[in-house]
Amino acid sequence: MNNELLQKYNTPVPRYTSYPPANFFKDDYTAADYQLALKESNSWEPKSVSLYLHIPFCKKMCFYCGCNMCPMAPENTVKSYVDALKSEIQLASKYIEKSRLVSQVHFGGGTPNAIAVEYLKEIMELLFATFTISADAEIAIECNPAYLDYKYLDELKKAGFNRFSLGIQDFNKDVLKGVNRDSSSIPVGDIIKYLKNDSKNVAVNLDFIYGLPLQTVESFTETIAQAINLRPDRLVTFSYAHVPWVNKNQLVLEKKGLPSNTDKAKMFELGSKLLLENGYKAIGFDHFVLENDELYIAQQSGTMHRNFQGYCTRNTTGQVYAFGVSGISQLYKAYAQNTKSVNEYISAINNGEFPIKKGYSLNNQEIATREVITELMCNRQLIWDAISARFNMKANQFKSLVNYNEVLLRQFSDDGIIQYSENNIRITDDGMLFIRNVAASFDPLINTQNKQYSKPV
Repeated sequence: MNNELLQKYNTPVPRYTSYPPANFFKDDYTAADYQLALKESNSWEPKSVSLYLHIPFCKKMCFYCGCNMCPMAPENTVKSYVDALKSEIQLASKYIEKSRLVSQVHFGGGTPNAIAVEYLKEIMELLFATFTISADAEIAIECNPAYLDYKYLDELKKAGFNRFSLGIQDFNKDVLKGVNRDSSSIPVGDIIKYLKNDSKNVAVNLDFIYGLPLQTVESFTETIAQAINLRPDRLVTFSYAHVPWVNKNQLVLEKKGLPSNTDKAKMFELGSKLLLENGYKAIGFDHFVLENDELYIAQQSGTMHRNFQGYCTRNTTGQVYAFGVSGISQLYKAYAQNTKSVNEYISAINNGEFPIKKGYSLNNQEIATREVITELMCNRQLIWDAISARFNMKANQFKSLVNYNEVLLRQFSDDGIIQYSENNIRITDDGMLFIRNVAASFDPLINTQNKQYSKPV
């Protein structure tokens, strides 16, 4: 790890799960705007559909979390919320052509498995009855392993879920206690074996966070070593994003003491090294997969993509239609975000209205910039002739449309973060930690407003 580069480039930049980032969404984007975008999206690319379902409830509030979540509500509120979510699905589906295939379904939160499994089954039954779901669709759910038992897992599999993302965060119980999170109720290895025992089509992800209080370079490396022994299909190492202006609970972690930037970078470096030495392949900037994984194959061919569901292939990705509080629909020319208030959400749906709180309509320059940033974040390279051809332009025309800055690119090249030529940019292995910085160099909005972001490390 080059400490000089760490000091130079460890500055706040967007995570670019979307472009423009969500903090640029506008309050004057209305439900009527979204309804029009829904209709028009049938003629936009990609044709396939991704569905996102947000379950905001958590039995326990983890101090590190920056997601849109809320404490577990009374049973009548949970039921009202699920009923509203199903009504929103029915409302939106009126505008989505039935011939379009659903290639992805993702339940996120919050903690989806915090609610009774019967509610999840009801939602799944409605999705299968309403949409045309591809036979090989990925149907994923995020789970807190502290609230899983074998019966719950059985019911999830019966409902059609075939990818399970287990939020482990760390195997060290002292670290988990320090961030107010319970450890798994069943040994994680037993969960993986149980899920995969009678089905070759079930996949399991393990998610971890580095940069939490009480973590050391040695302890996190040991956690990754334990994870490797369990052999999950995918393993994710998220950098802890310290954003107390989003979640004030994170201020508690400041008092407990966060690892230094140097130690945090070392956690990523040694954890990554261990994964690569044991047969995993690096995907994007925080995912690791086995060699036969479709994501690795897609990255090798330059066809990996990314949306709010996470990394995917260009063949399977779809425009994202989101349901539930805070859900963001990610359409080709528009983003629309639902209200973050459970009560407001239920009230709007009960009145037959889309619960839109804000959104964004993209212009051609922003669509082009999104393509550049997505290509970098997914495939670690830009081939100007190839990307400009998607827009029926010559490379020089396309460069003039995006925020192409040769001076900055040569600086990245001199620092060993990229390999640079007139027609090609490739992120180096040493530059992976700073891929967000390279992406930000193409972002004309980055310095236009007073926005706050987390650091890469």
